[in-house]
Amino acid sequence: MRAEQPGSEDAGSPVPARKRRLVDLAPLKQSPAFARLWIGGTVSGIGAQMTVVAVGLQIYEITESTFAVGLVGGLALVPMIVAGLWGGMLADVFDRRRLAIVSSLVAWASTFTLVALALWDVSRHADGGHAPVWPFYVVTTVNAVAATISSTTRGSVVARILPPHLVSRATALNGIAFGASLTLGPALAGVLASSAGLAWTFAIDAVLFTAGFLGVWSLPPLPRLSGGGVVGWGMLREGAGFLRRSPNIRMSFVVDVVAMTFGRPYVLFPALGATVVGGGSLTVGALTAAGAVGTILVSLFSGPVAHVHRHGVAIGRAITVFGGFAVLFGVVVLVMSGVDHVAAPGWGGIFWPAMVPLAIAMAGLGASDEVSSIFRQTMIIQASPDEMRGRLQGIFVVVVTGGPRIGDMYAGILATAVGLWCPPLLGGLAIIGLIAVLTRLRRSRTGQTFREYDDRHPVP
Repeated sequence: MRAEQPGSEDAGSPVPARKRRLVDLAPLKQSPAFARLWIGGTVSGIGAQMTVVAVGLQIYEITESTFAVGLVGGLALVPMIVAGLWGGMLADVFDRRRLAIVSSLVAWASTFTLVALALWDVSRHADGGHAPVWPFYVVTTVNAVAATISSTTRGSVVARILPPHLVSRATALNGIAFGASLTLGPALAGVLASSAGLAWTFAIDAVLFTAGFLGVWSLPPLPRLSGGGVVGWGMLREGAGFLRRSPNIRMSFVVDVVAMTFGRPYVLFPALGATVVGGGSLTVGALTAAGAVGTILVSLFSGPVAHVHRHGVAIGRAITVFGGFAVLFGVVVLVMSGVDHVAAPGWGGIFWPAMVPLAIAMAGLGASDEVSSIFRQTMIIQASPDEMRGRLQGIFVVVVTGGPRIGDMYAGILATAVGLWCPPLLGGLAIIGLIAVLTRLRRSRTGQTFREYDDRHPVP
């Protein structure tokens, strides 16, 4: 990474006048549409993360199986891939505001359905049983599909409501929104699940979703800028052809798939809360929130991102650090699994010598992933033409949402077959090795590597 020397600028210059340390709020000030979208997304994101945690707790409560929790992501994977690709094509053809509104309404309805299913389980539990688990799989899959299309559309909007030089700063702000969601959402879910119950947790998500919907509703019309198009195989082939000719964008997807497949321990949290660490739902919420603390701290101190131009180098280093923290998480679980401790629900049942280092590892995972995310998103937006942004955002959303679901399956299977320590320890080592190789591969056409990408001359 290298930075430019500070110099003078006017208000519209793409070069920052001085090196900032704290996050730059210029995107919120210069674009009211982005500000409303960002605020709404932050609030609704808190509720969405509450539901992610609550669904895992609900399914673990019904099945007492980490593998069953991992299936939430596995079963939704193929529909989400289809939704991301299809939603990206829709975003390149139709008015992006209208598409975001429709997909948001579907996601909203599925959240209300989860409330009803949780209440059904409560009534069954009173009779000594549980509701069947398959309706939760169906509804969470519908929710994931709708959220994928909505996220794809909102991602393709950014370059239309912000000037190019503010894109990296906007992605850093999005990191604050995501970090706040991951910090508050899981923590609230843990407290609510253990006190008010899972049905109330889902219900509060439905209420908070209102803010996100209003942010989308207040966007200006965003029709296609030029030409026409028909959603179908032709558009998909056109997008695939562009991606084949865009090695930097393609590699940004590949390295993220590597990180998300092998370095996400989230599916292990319910089992850790019941065995190694104790604390039950409180541990699930606390560990998830710890990852978000790392994310939000990086975003709060993201001022220097405007001076970093070697985005390929930044991404490679960040994901390597991510792999290192995954190894740390696995080592802590391995060591603490051999310590005699009686796990129990509640704060009094938490084994703090295990909780503290695991929380530190999660904070490191969140921080390094956010650094990678800022530069990957900026690369995709800056290096691609507007008529391709919907499809590329669709692929991006498939990667960032589908990759973790592959990771959930990987972690669930390996944890069941070997032990809770194995997925993060083995996966972290795989990440470090694969990133070292992938980012240094030279392309036959250009002779360049991913590490040589420079945002001052963005080449897809």
